[in-house]
Amino acid sequence: MNLQLCGFSASNYYNKIKLQLLEKGAPFEEVLAWTGMADPKVVSASPLGKVPFLNTPQGPLCESIACAEYIEAAYPQCPLLPADPYAAAKVRELILFLELHLELVARELYGEAFFGGKASDAAKERCRKLLLKGAAGFAQLAKFSPYIAGDAFTLADCAAIVHLPLVSSTSKLIFGEDHLAALPVRDYLKRMSERATVQKVTVDRKISTELMMARVSAKAP
Repeated sequence: MNLQLCGFSASNYYNKIKLQLLEKGAPFEEVLAWTGMADPKVVSASPLGKVPFLNTPQGPLCESIACAEYIEAAYPQCPLLPADPYAAAKVRELILFLELHLELVARELYGEAFFGGKASDAAKERCRKLLLKGAAGFAQLAKFSPYIAGDAFTLADCAAIVHLPLVSSTSKLIFGEDHLAALPVRDYLKRMSERATVQKVTVDRKISTELMMARVSAKAP
C-alpha cells in the first residue's frame, strides 16, 4: 500500500504535509476528503473529522504534527529536521509557535475574512492583541536567513509557507494592517515561490479553493 495523504488542497495544514512529502520526494497519493463528521471513513481515521490524515501501511494517522514526524522517520531521505537534537528542537519550536500563537489565533477570524461570517468586536480585539504579541515573539525566533530556521529548508518552512500568507491576509482584511509587516515575510515568500514544490502546492490550492467555495455556496440558504 502506498502512503495516502487525505484531505483537500485548500487546507493549509494539508499543504504543510503535502509540501513536506514533495520536498522529500517520498512516494504518496492524494485522496480527496472533506472535513466534518458526516463521512464515517474520515471519522474512523480522524476522530474529529479534521484533515489532513494519513493512511499508512500500518494504519491511519491524524494530526499534522504526528503526520510530519511519521514521514520524517519513515522516509529519511532528504531530511527536513536537523540531525543535531537542539537544532531539531528549534525547528519544532518554530512550528509550534507559528501554529499556536499566529495561525490558530488568526483562524478565529477566517469566517469573517474569507467566508462572509461575522466575528464579535470582543473576539476581534482579543485576536488583535494576541496576533501582535505572537508576531513580536515570532520575530525573535525566526531567522529568515534565508529560511525560517536558518540556512537550510526544514519543516518550519513547510509550515511557514502555508500559514504566513493566511495570517497576513486575515490581519489586513479584519484590521486594515498586516501584523507581520515588520518581518521580511513578503521577500521570504517570494523566494520560496521559486521552488517547484511550492509552485505545485500553490496551483493545486487555487483549484481546490474554487471547489471548496462552490461547495460553501451550494450549502448556503
